[in-house]
Amino acid sequence: MVGVKNMKKYDKMLALNKEHSEEKITRAKKAIFRMMDEGEKVTVPKLMEKTGLSRGFFYKNQIVRKEIDRAMQQQVGMVDPKRYIGDMALKKKIEIMQQQMHGLEVENEKLKKENKSLKKALDRKELDMVKNL
Repeated sequence: MVGVKNMKKYDKMLALNKEHSEEKITRAKKAIFRMMDEGEKVTVPKLMEKTGLSRGFFYKNQIVRKEIDRAMQQQVGMVDPKRYIGDMALKKKIEIMQQQMHGLEVENEKLKKENKSLKKALDRKELDMVKNL
């Protein structure tokens, strides 16, 4: 009788574990599909954050791992929107700095010419002073 009772507990425990595992798989799959629908790049760290599941779960669970691999294959070459926005901002900043640099180069050339003409005028003035001595 005790053996039968323990078997029922064991079966119940297995059923609960299976149900819990299936719920985690479903949660992970939903997160993957949601990320793909929203155009967000699927990565394990992002999935961990969204689902609360461990890194090991995503790598060890074969069902979820296949979904992640499939999603990543579909997203090959996809750029993360945040990264794209950052890249665009950096490109704009570089463009502005290049314009500023060009303006400074023009100003520098102008100042060099002005400096050269002032040196000539100073040399002439000194030459006149020497002649007047």
